[in-house]
Amino acid sequence: MESVPVRCPACRREHAYITPVYPCPCGSPTAPPLLRGAPAVPITHRTWNDDWVSVRCHSCGRRDQWPHPELCCPCGTVLRIPVRPVATRGITPAAAGPAAPSPVPSSRTAARPRPSFRPLVIRTARDAVSTAALYLRWLGYRDVVQPEVRPSSRIDLRAAGLVAQVDATTRPTPLRDVECLWLNALNASVAAVLFSLAGYTDEARSRADGLAIPLFVLDLTGTPQPANGPADELISVGP
Repeated sequence: MESVPVRCPACRREHAYITPVYPCPCGSPTAPPLLRGAPAVPITHRTWNDDWVSVRCHSCGRRDQWPHPELCCPCGTVLRIPVRPVATRGITPAAAGPAAPSPVPSSRTAARPRPSFRPLVIRTARDAVSTAALYLRWLGYRDVVQPEVRPSSRIDLRAAGLVAQVDATTRPTPLRDVECLWLNALNASVAAVLFSLAGYTDEARSRADGLAIPLFVLDLTGTPQPANGPADELISVGP
């Protein structure tokens, strides 16, 4: 796996980013070629075209689309990792289909040992909700239900003792969404979890911390990343 140093331009924190590896349909592991030395770019507005990158398999030469590498800094900034154009290296991301298991935060301290989470590549808003449902089941929630039509309450998922919202828009999730989710959970006397594709505003993050609502950021590989302390705790101890 290829690794590059990444510095967040917002908080100046240093990260070592390892690109995820995907299985080409021919069976060979394939990964987007990272561009060393180029600065990571904060994502302030998403477009579906920018969220995908072309990659060619070393083994069979197949050229397909995979999610553009991203990193969620603990400060809340979502960074797009620069990728070397396929023409300069002859490689591009691998194909659609089930992604290989991706690294997830350790669950050794969880109430019950978990297998590795198997992500679902996100191509549509519906995929984002399905990924969140898979992740909640992986965390240990039972009877996760995904309605066919989104209700007016904007609750995308329900489980035993839980309601969850999935923000698949291209803007950071605002404070209002956090507070509305909290009120829905309070009325039902259950816990709440929020997932977002574009991260969170500072006000939303601060309010979620105060209300103990776990926040997760979804990247397009389908691997949720914890975005605050309550999310880290949920991963560690389970529901």
